[in-house]
Amino acid sequence: MKRVALFGGSFDPVHNAHLALARAALDALALDEVRWIPVGQPWQKARAITPAVHREAMLRLALAGAPRQIVDRIEIERAGPSYTLDTVQALAAAEPATAWVLLIGQDQYAGLHTWNGWRELLARVTLAVARRPGAPQTVNPDVERAGYHAVPLPMMDVSATDIRARVAAGRDISDLVPAAVAGYIARHGLYRLPDRS
Repeated sequence: MKRVALFGGSFDPVHNAHLALARAALDALALDEVRWIPVGQPWQKARAITPAVHREAMLRLALAGAPRQIVDRIEIERAGPSYTLDTVQALAAAEPATAWVLLIGQDQYAGLHTWNGWRELLARVTLAVARRPGAPQTVNPDVERAGYHAVPLPMMDVSATDIRARVAAGRDISDLVPAAVAGYIARHGLYRLPDRS
């Protein structure tokens, strides 16, 4: 079977730690593909996110020429809140010969029991988890019992929240995002106002 990792998020903006995680997962998990899924309407985010047209454009710039990595617009195109279970169900129906891996960070793993339909989700995917600096280590026992593959990744203290704050303060982000993404942010005046997250 084809093995595909689903890597979802707001990617607001996509940054070097995201890219390192995708590359590490491709190698460590013997994947055929990493499918990046920018969220449409995130149901767990309190702050307003950047319009999808910009987040998708930055993602495509970051992945230009990256082998076995593609952007999937499924959640951007779907109305209503973006639930991972809905995405997995739709993709599995369209591609029944694919084994799905859900690629998440330690912080998402710790909160997985709060996701919509998480028990069914765990029955449909294999979990792959990357550690993140400062992320909660306590995990719901039922989630923990499902097991997961650890994705070895150097500890990179990079976050989209920090990047947005740096841009708002007029600070350099060239070591945190690909050059094409930094250029896009500057050209479109993204994140200039103080982050209200």
